[in-house]
Amino acid sequence: MSYEPGSTECRLLIEAKENLLNAMKAIKNLENMDSVQKKLMAVYNELEGMHELRRKKENSTLSVDS
Repeated sequence: MSYEPGSTECRLLIEAKENLLNAMKAIKNLENMDSVQKKLMAVYNELEGMHELRRKKENSTLSVDS
């Protein structure tokens, strides 16, 4: 992983995103996978949004605690 996650939730979101990227790499050269690729990317983007919200929440908690 590129950085240390701040919580179990962040770690799980990062892991899920990495797994989706691996799945997309695995099927990228298969025929008729455009629709599947788009769906996987949509799920990835949803997880990224959830992760961003979690990071903001954790950063605001750290700012209050300082």
